[in-house]
Amino acid sequence: MSTLRNLVEEHTSLDAADIEHLQRLAGDWQLISDLSFADLLLWLPLSSPPASDMASPAYLCVAQVRPTTGPTAYQDDQVGRIISGPEAAHLEIARTQARIWREGDPVWYGETPARHEAIPVRRRDADGEPGPVMAVVARDTNLSIARSPSQLELNYLTTADDLAQMVADGTFPPPPHPGETTSAPRVGDGLVRLDAGGKVTYASPNAQSAYRRLGLTADLVGEDLAALTGRLADDALEGSEAAARIRAALRGEAPPRKEIEARGATVVQRALPLMPAGVPIGAVVLVRDITEVRRRDRALITKDATIREIHHRVKNNLQTVAALLRLQARRVSSPQARAALEDSVRRVASIAHVHETLSMSGDERVEFDGILDRVAGAAAEVGSSESTVRMRREGTFGVLPAEIATPLVMVLNELLLNAVEHAFPTPTGEPGEVLVTAHRFRRQLHVAVADNGRGLPEDFDPAGGRLGLQIVRTLATGELRGTIELRRRPGGGTEAVLVVPLARR
Repeated sequence: MSTLRNLVEEHTSLDAADIEHLQRLAGDWQLISDLSFADLLLWLPLSSPPASDMASPAYLCVAQVRPTTGPTAYQDDQVGRIISGPEAAHLEIARTQARIWREGDPVWYGETPARHEAIPVRRRDADGEPGPVMAVVARDTNLSIARSPSQLELNYLTTADDLAQMVADGTFPPPPHPGETTSAPRVGDGLVRLDAGGKVTYASPNAQSAYRRLGLTADLVGEDLAALTGRLADDALEGSEAAARIRAALRGEAPPRKEIEARGATVVQRALPLMPAGVPIGAVVLVRDITEVRRRDRALITKDATIREIHHRVKNNLQTVAALLRLQARRVSSPQARAALEDSVRRVASIAHVHETLSMSGDERVEFDGILDRVAGAAAEVGSSESTVRMRREGTFGVLPAEIATPLVMVLNELLLNAVEHAFPTPTGEPGEVLVTAHRFRRQLHVAVADNGRGLPEDFDPAGGRLGLQIVRTLATGELRGTIELRRRPGGGTEAVLVVPLARR
């Protein structure tokens, strides 16, 4: 839960819709801060003012944003601060009179002179009518480096004033669009100001550069931006959709952002309506050149597809090897040689399961539970005809990187086969069961393979044993850098305990 929501719920009686509106404002107000060259602070009137000053309304700061286009007025974070009396007078006027307060002399924060403004925050109801003032945004500008504003700064400040009025009207921020990411263009990326007819009245240098990458050779000012964008796009349908979104903003709507591709360049565009006092006067369009970002994205997609294809081919090759070994096993007359070849077939097949899963994954990580279940099912079929062995899993392995999953599946395959082949039938004649348990603890994976079979023989030598156990020890202590212990299980049977570190050194 965010700090803003915590503070609002603790100190006010605002409902869920009001809190959602304040959170959307805090998510979008960097735009106003950058256009204003000012800090924005969100102040809420306290329903229960501090006891020391009950006669004076008190306000609590629940959010703050600093401009990326200018110096901050506050070196310290103001969130959580409570003010009242003369210090909060401008906030009280803006709230009670439901208007933007701009009068007053500069104030000092330490050695920093600042200009105060206060913007009431309202939300439109279901009928489109503005509700009561729920909060106040303070717009505080650092005046220590005041100078004659440039054309860019004048356009920024004019646009900021229009958006501030929309905050007071309850029409900013716009409603969210489902599935839209938060990577919106910023003021510094590029800003275009349109009049009510859709003509460009101002374009920042970065906006001009972004459109030049799309193929524009002339100046943006005076152009019909919607028609121009439609002409520049490589895809006619994409261009038509981008133009429609700009025209929608001119009508007072807030369309989702749109990416435009032309001449190998990609620009993301966001159009916002300008409707101070409810009157559409134009729109502001933010543009951002994301050509290199999309180029890297395509390279990564190609790389991922190549890696998945490699895993798919490795899986096919392993299955071919397994088939050849199976054919060879059918042709040999020695039972020992046939058994050795069949064991090799199962080992190769277990590795193929990992590569099959990786071939369908977007990265080098696999959901290991499904792999183990398939390997356990194949191992259960190896049991002798004298007994039926039931495989069971408790806990979850979760997602594992390929460098752990491949040796781990071989270790578990050997342990399961060893249990099925040598532990049963049970001494008491009860049905055989092999239980695999897994859990994570302190960045380690703890796995146990336990059976209710005959148990370890009296002369069992942990350092010796069959090839399968030698493979288990080598992989567990080498590739997995973990530990393996084979021991008698209380109540009968055998238990193998494997501990694997998940943090690779």
